[in-house]
Amino acid sequence: MKTPPAVTVPLVDLAAQHAEVDEEIQAGLKEVFAATAFIGGRHVAAFEDAYGQWLGTAHCIGVANGTDALELALRACGVEPGTEVILPANTFIATAEAVSRAGALPVLADVDPEHLLLDSASAASAAGPKTRALMPVHLFGQTAPVEELAFTARRFGAAIVEDAAQAQGAERFGRKAGTLGDAAGTSFYPGKNLGAAGDAGAVLTEDADTADRVRLLADHGSRVKYRHEAAGMNSRLDAVQAVVLSAKLKRLAAWNQRRRDAAAAYGELLAGIPGLVLPASAEGNTDVWHIYAVRVPAGERKRILQFLTDAGIGAGIHYPVPVHLTGAYAHLGYGPGDFPVSEDAAERLLSLPLHPHLSREQQEYVAEKLAEALR
Repeated sequence: MKTPPAVTVPLVDLAAQHAEVDEEIQAGLKEVFAATAFIGGRHVAAFEDAYGQWLGTAHCIGVANGTDALELALRACGVEPGTEVILPANTFIATAEAVSRAGALPVLADVDPEHLLLDSASAASAAGPKTRALMPVHLFGQTAPVEELAFTARRFGAAIVEDAAQAQGAERFGRKAGTLGDAAGTSFYPGKNLGAAGDAGAVLTEDADTADRVRLLADHGSRVKYRHEAAGMNSRLDAVQAVVLSAKLKRLAAWNQRRRDAAAAYGELLAGIPGLVLPASAEGNTDVWHIYAVRVPAGERKRILQFLTDAGIGAGIHYPVPVHLTGAYAHLGYGPGDFPVSEDAAERLLSLPLHPHLSREQQEYVAEKLAEALR
């Protein structure tokens, strides 16, 4: 049996990240366990307040995970059974799952060919009288052009609910992702720019009534124990995760800048390689590069990925099957060719290692091997 190569350049490096915050986290965890205050409490409240202030939004409600956050944001904004939500075909399936779990119908739209974010014209064509929300996805650490969706949202009286799971700290024209619509859901899955030590998420909103509705639904539809106003769910951020997130939040701006520096270095190192399309920031965006995904020639990705793997480079593939071509959403009735930009991206995107602790030497090695693979 062939021995797998040692990974010399990991796709992410959570060990290095954790080493920066270990001492602070251990002190916080000691407090949590001494007080046995595992659900809610001051650590959760402190994180919610700090993250909301860091983003510049009035309300941050910690929940159990990012998918719950999206569902709760949708439900709080009036999405219910029999309604429709517009979302891009080029996204992780959780975006669509949140719509389904709210009882609504996911209606898909294509993405723009340059940045692979929800295309406003495609979204407008997909919208109709049953549309209750448009859900732009801030994919790969970019911010979708939320302002371009405003006309369609107003036309149908729909909310804009951002999927901000990959964009903690990203900005569009000076405003942070997660503060651009009526509400947003974000994920603190460990590999995110701001990652917990397990699953965690949050709903963000400027509107007090929306925030109140989220808190109600996330706690079994109850404000007073054993009195339930609505059929809710059990989705709460626990104190252990709040301790981890608070420690990492203090370093997030610096970590995001390191990501931007690494993306700029890749832009320099990979420029001019035939057959390679590099990602680029849209006008008005300050991206945080959750994922650095290049496009390689169609039909060549599997070979290139294996070449990099054999060289000890932890490259990866994100979202090789668009939502409309998954078995889970075959019932929507879409087929191959319906969303050509999303389908092309699914066949060509290749994610390169990018994280705050990536060295220039590692990037030079990745660039050298990728260029070799494309010769």
